[in-house]
Amino acid sequence: MKKNIELTKAESEVMHLLWNKGEALVQDLVAEMPKPKPAYNTVSTIVRILEQKGIVGHKAHGRSHRYYPLIKKEKYARGYMKDVMHNFFGNSVPEMVSFFTQQENLSVKELETIKQLIEKELHEKKTTNLQKRRK
Repeated sequence: MKKNIELTKAESEVMHLLWNKGEALVQDLVAEMPKPKPAYNTVSTIVRILEQKGIVGHKAHGRSHRYYPLIKKEKYARGYMKDVMHNFFGNSVPEMVSFFTQQENLSVKELETIKQLIEKELHEKKTTNLQKRRK
């Protein structure tokens, strides 16, 4: 299994800002952060670490740099969740889903929504399999 890039809490916060904004100067990132705001140099260091990890790139913008994500949020989330499933649930999707449905205080509406998503996916898979068999 390919190891997903691990992010610290601070790196994750910066990545979420970049995913939401698309690209930003360090000063823009600092401005978007909650109080107490970190120092400019702290955020600049975090962005350079993310660049070293290969998930952030930059374009020259005058004397500063405009940073942008090199990996889509969905791709990172998929890898992150695969790691969680591997490390905590023995690579079992049913185990992971069971854990969350039993541990979290889900409402009937939330459980119904999950059920509908599963039923929709089942229908699509069955339809696809049927179409493949007919060919």
